[in-house]
Amino acid sequence: MNDVEAVKSLADKYAALKSEIGKVIIGQDEVINELLISIFSGGHCLLVGVPGLAKTLLVNTISETLGLSFNRIQFTPDLMPSDIIGSEILDENRHFKFVKGPLFANVILADEINRTPPKTQAALLEAMQEKAVTAAGHRYDLPKPFFVLATQNPIEQEGTYPLPEAQLDRFMFNIWVDYPSFEEEVNVVKSTTSGTSQKVNKVVSAEEILHIQDLVRRVPVSDNVVEYAVKVVAKTRPNTINASAETNQFLSWGAGPRASQYLIVGAKCHAILHGKYSPDIEDVKAVAESILRHRIVRNYQAEAEGMTVEGLIQSFL
Repeated sequence: MNDVEAVKSLADKYAALKSEIGKVIIGQDEVINELLISIFSGGHCLLVGVPGLAKTLLVNTISETLGLSFNRIQFTPDLMPSDIIGSEILDENRHFKFVKGPLFANVILADEINRTPPKTQAALLEAMQEKAVTAAGHRYDLPKPFFVLATQNPIEQEGTYPLPEAQLDRFMFNIWVDYPSFEEEVNVVKSTTSGTSQKVNKVVSAEEILHIQDLVRRVPVSDNVVEYAVKVVAKTRPNTINASAETNQFLSWGAGPRASQYLIVGAKCHAILHGKYSPDIEDVKAVAESILRHRIVRNYQAEAEGMTVEGLIQSFL
């Protein structure tokens, strides 16, 4: 199959995936779109939203439709790195053997990642970056494909360990999961209180996901789209030559080069999922908010004047 045929086939698979996920998850279209873009781009996601918005169910459903192994790790203040990576034990022959932890799966749901101490967060983030873990001096490769979808509760901040900016930067997307609309909530209540449960079917295999990730990287992109993405990111950096007046006034920190890379990879994936063979500026704009949201830091003046991160990003675009 050549790349043009692969793009056509992917658009069909994407529609089938959305249809299967829609059997269980009502609404949340934008969240599902961005999660799938992140997976097909080989990135990781941070889902931020109040409790009870089906974040865990959504991740579990997506892993089923993709035919991937799935593990959920509940992050708590007493969780140690060995609890997620695994540890060495003595077997019956008095030899050390490595027992793999829950991190050894294709899709990891890191539930409430901000509830665990920095030491354990760092172990997870190393695995995200390297796609491998080190235990007792040995390196163990994680299964491919490998994605971390972490959730964070924005309202309970007592007893939490907020992720530092350098660690947030490892996540491709920071997705805000909002309340459902009135009609969607009515449908959610009807479907979840009726005693019937929907079964979702596998649509894509692990091998196909790896092929899609390769396909995304091969998508051609014109220079003007790359330059636009880099200009948008450069605008977020205060006290630099490209900074806008708003940036200098309201931001204390801007996005790094990883944001530019993710904007282009995300735009490529957004384009081919919608049947296009090359991304344009509209594709960059479609993914920009969730890619830049956690990479720019507002100062006190911005907070005092009620300037939102999303409002600032729209002005940069």
